[in-house]
Amino acid sequence: MDPRLPLALTRGDPSGIGPELALRAWLQIRADPDAPAFFVAAEPDHLAMLARRLNLEVPIESVCAADALGVFPRALPVLDSGARVVGAPGLPDVTDAAATIASIETCVALVAAGAAAAVVTNPIAKDVLYRAGFPHPGHTELLAELALRHAGASLRPVMLLWSPELAVVPATIHVPLARVPGLVTRALLVETGLVVARDLASRFGLATPRLAFCGLNPHAGEGGALGREDLEVVAPAIEELRGRGLEVSGPHPADTLFHAAARKRYDVAIAMYHDQALIPVKTLAFERAVNVTLGLPFVRTSPDHGTAFDIAGKGLADPRSLLSALDLAARLAARCRGT
Repeated sequence: MDPRLPLALTRGDPSGIGPELALRAWLQIRADPDAPAFFVAAEPDHLAMLARRLNLEVPIESVCAADALGVFPRALPVLDSGARVVGAPGLPDVTDAAATIASIETCVALVAAGAAAAVVTNPIAKDVLYRAGFPHPGHTELLAELALRHAGASLRPVMLLWSPELAVVPATIHVPLARVPGLVTRALLVETGLVVARDLASRFGLATPRLAFCGLNPHAGEGGALGREDLEVVAPAIEELRGRGLEVSGPHPADTLFHAAARKRYDVAIAMYHDQALIPVKTLAFERAVNVTLGLPFVRTSPDHGTAFDIAGKGLADPRSLLSALDLAARLAARCRGT
């Protein structure tokens, strides 16, 4: 990655495992000159308190983004939010929601201004944010709004869950299962496929990405016997994408698409709904999977897990997914800059 640009890491919900992940990630990579340096947009006193509680020898230093690279080898650089954390580990407080959102906004603004290479987001608790009036279904939609704010153009964000074993995209994300059939339209699938193919080529370096579409219904509808959506919606979308020059297959029965031999035949599987995509990737690569938002004018990655309030503050948080997210963000940002 460009040695002049650190990664911008959001704080996530401060009562979850995000702060501990940041501490442990720094401990693991601080002395590695090839590892991606990062700063956290958070509260220095809170991180220092947590480090003491967990007996982690992590010095904390308040910085501006421009100083993060120089500080990183000796201390965890923290861009002070000026907020005070109210919640305790495992006990989130809605009062902290505003600063959690502000941390995301700050990191995106710094990347948009060229002060950071990419955004890496720690886990948020959407139910806590909703109680504070958060209007978006999740991170992805907020990032789209921030991209519009900074880039001035509307866009379609797409969630990619990436791991060395499997890459998947849910065409619909955080919606009730009962709404999925009405939301899965030909236009949605075509637009999703185009975004995925474009970013896999430009950011992941796949010259001709191979897209495999899941069917919506069991057995991909069994020729219409188990629902006609796969015949009337999914298949026509696939044909349109093929007509635009993409390498696309399906609709495939989802229950036979994720074993080892099947995975060799595609680069990404596009699923129709959240669990159809996330169950296989979390089964195969729970500690290594990374959430990547495609379609944005900047790189954003995240660990593919939640806040884990049940283990927060207990010294049990595993930083491997965050480390994977930091590493992938650095590699994607470098490719985008051509370095």
